[in-house]
Parts: sequence; structure tokens; C-alpha cells
Amino acid sequence: MKNNIGSKRLVVGAGYGLGEFLAQRATAVVMVVYTVVLLVSFLTGNNFTYEGWAGLFAQTWFKLFTLATLIGLFYHAWVGVVSIYQDYIKNIAVRFILHTASAMWLVACAVWSVQILWSV
Repeated sequence: MKNNIGSKRLVVGAGYGLGEFLAQRATAVVMVVYTVVLLVSFLTGNNFTYEGWAGLFAQTWFKLFTLATLIGLFYHAWVGVVSIYQDYIKNIAVRFILHTASAMWLVACAVWSVQILWSV
């Protein structure tokens, strides 16, 4: 009989948790900074029309910052959803279907977001 207790036990899948934890925190920081910048732009601005917002989003630096935030948001969502699936969905076929559907949905949302962002 094999003994799985002690320093020689077999550990499977170790090492992923820290990377996911750090990715979630890093993307959360990017989203918080973006929210603060957007809030400051809103509170200090005086042109609350479509043209005013379109002018803000037409600036290249703001488009790139928004794009980075969106990529961070979608990656943040992916890491969170995958963690939930791995923790609570034990059937591998169902988990695979959910992973695939989630990935397709997030990629579609990312493409649509980029299309909207660069059309301004």
C-alpha cells in the first residue's frame, strides 16, 4: 500500500493557485485605476453630451487604456470562472463544455468590445 503522507506524497496541479491569485489581483488593480480615471474625467468634465464622451474615448491613450482594462476584465473573468468550474463541477465532460462555452463567450465579448471601442 502506498503512503501519501509526508514529504514524498504525490501533489498534482500544485503551483497554479498562486499565479491565478496574482493575476486576479493585478487585473483588479488595473480595473480600479481605470474606474478612478473614468470617475475623475466625469467629475471634472463639463461636457456631459455624447460628443464629450466620444471626445474622451477618441483619444489614443484612453482607447489603449480602455483596451488594456477590457483585456484585464476578460482575463479576470476567465480565471474566476475556471476556478469555480474546477472546484464545483466534477464531471469532466460538463466542465469541458462549460470551459469551451465560457471561452467562446469571452472571446466574442472581447471582439465586440474592440469593435465598439475603435469605432468611436
